[in-house]
Amino acid sequence: MALRIASAWVGQPPRAAKMETIDDADQWTVQESFRALRPMSRYTWPTGDQVYVSRASGEVVQFTTTASRIGAYLGPIPHWLYFTILRKHPPQWRSVVIWSSGIGTFAAITGLVVGVWMYSPSRQYRYAGAASGIPYSGQKRWHMIFGLIFGVGAATWAFSGMLSMDPLPTNTTGGPEARTGAATSGMPQALCGRPQLAAFIGAHPRDVLAHVAHAGVKELELASCAGEPVYLVHLGAGDTRIVALDGHVRAEFDRQQIVEIAAQAAAPTGLAEVRVLDRYDVYYLDRHRQRPLPVILVTLNDADRTRYYIDPKTARVVGTYGSRSRITRWLYHGLHSLDFPWLYNHRPAWDIVVVTFMLGGTALVVTSLVLAWRVLGRTLRRSSGGVNPVIRRIKPLRLSRTPRRRTFEGRLRAGGFRRSLDRLATSVNDRVLPSGSLNQATLAPPGAVQTP
Repeated sequence: MALRIASAWVGQPPRAAKMETIDDADQWTVQESFRALRPMSRYTWPTGDQVYVSRASGEVVQFTTTASRIGAYLGPIPHWLYFTILRKHPPQWRSVVIWSSGIGTFAAITGLVVGVWMYSPSRQYRYAGAASGIPYSGQKRWHMIFGLIFGVGAATWAFSGMLSMDPLPTNTTGGPEARTGAATSGMPQALCGRPQLAAFIGAHPRDVLAHVAHAGVKELELASCAGEPVYLVHLGAGDTRIVALDGHVRAEFDRQQIVEIAAQAAAPTGLAEVRVLDRYDVYYLDRHRQRPLPVILVTLNDADRTRYYIDPKTARVVGTYGSRSRITRWLYHGLHSLDFPWLYNHRPAWDIVVVTFMLGGTALVVTSLVLAWRVLGRTLRRSSGGVNPVIRRIKPLRLSRTPRRRTFEGRLRAGGFRRSLDRLATSVNDRVLPSGSLNQATLAPPGAVQTP
């Protein structure tokens, strides 16, 4: 039976499938929601399609293709650290994400502060013979440029990523917010609760399918919504139909009846606002435009002004926002996805901004790695022995073309030069004169002419 279900799901012949039993989490069933669905049967076809069927319920619980798996390895898996060996241990995975994003936030803010502090609006430094506001050259210069432009984005991305793990303590003391949540948590159950199977005895699923045979049915669900037992017929592209037990087919439930049920569930606070949305708003939105529309927005008259978005086609809550989730919406989704209404509703402007920040962040990371590798390489070479590290660090003092001013880099090297002389007095006995002055022959480059 499971093979037939999987075969029908992908439209592939059953004989070509290879079956494996999944008793533990793999890369595509590592989330906690799959724990109760194991063991599973995984069917793989030569085309690369994979279908996971739960042996407990007989449902298709996961479907992947070769393209989707490659895309996941290049995107979501490294982005969320969804590696199976780590993700299958939720507490450890959560700690790693929180600490890594916290360190990334601190590093980004520190780099941004240093970059702003070092930048000279008066362009007092010299670079390639011209005035410059940046005191570095090479990779350091590019790193500072990218940091000044994209540093804020890097910091907010890391910070909002940490917020996705909800690292801050929540209200568990039974205060006003907790009591409000308890009072309104029955809204979804009041609208569409658990069906009573005895009510469906007189309506066989085969008869229901006959009423919608032309619609391309994907799933048939027994439900008790808006106060009546019905069959919810799920079609392609996320569409639905409601089939009553008497065979009557309709597209949605009575909206006034939904509002009345919501008002009863919201007692004693009652409803502050009820309206129908035929377009996404600042809280209920979807980049792919797949979330259902229109929806009924019900705002409760409580301290949190709790908002419920109800789909009239299924009488189910498809979105909820309280005071805490509204903060999360702006601090996490707003900063992480940049889904601000003034930008998000104007495509492709949003795409251009996001791609630009992604490219800038990538450049910032690459220059960071290059600089870090150079520092690490110098440290490893010094620890491996060889020429005295103090001598290796001494470089000629470079002055600005402007006679009255040295460059920032030159001033730093001048100070380092004097400190190096002090170190050489004790560490390079055979290359230092008794008075502590430096033997010029030691520091002169090969082929240089010595002055008397």
